[in-house]
Amino acid sequence: MIFQQSTHDDLNTIFKLYDAAIAHQKAVSNMHWLPFDRELVTQEIQEGRQWKILVDDQVACAFVVAYQDAAIWGDKDRESSVYLHRIVTDPAFRGRNFVGAILEWAKWHGKTLGKKFVRLDTWAENLKLKEIYERNGFQFLGVVTPTDLAALPSHYSGIRLSLFEVAL
Repeated sequence: MIFQQSTHDDLNTIFKLYDAAIAHQKAVSNMHWLPFDRELVTQEIQEGRQWKILVDDQVACAFVVAYQDAAIWGDKDRESSVYLHRIVTDPAFRGRNFVGAILEWAKWHGKTLGKKFVRLDTWAENLKLKEIYERNGFQFLGVVTPTDLAALPSHYSGIRLSLFEVAL
């Protein structure tokens, strides 16, 4: 398992993973992501915030890191943190606990940057992910409803979010 920053050559693969994730979400729930903006993902790649996990030279998982997230975390955003977003796994690699591997990587990454927390969010109704996050060591902090929707991608519209963190 190798962690690498994504490149522009990964763009189509990342979108295939997003499409597979949306199809899976639709199959198991009435909540699902909306399609993502290619310009947003391209910008994340340029900023070095889009990451991939390679297994046997294949992109098995992708995720995004951020270092500010005030639109979701409000005043807590003042606490220096690494935020994880859009963790997606190739269906052929599901069940390998990439969340645990990403958390270990993010703890290392956060410590090297002097951060205090690793944080993430998911839909409040997504009990399966809540269980996965807690099983991997994330502490559930509660539920929020984002109010600054102009600062967020469209898939955050009209949802409640469960917040999670791990102290470093």
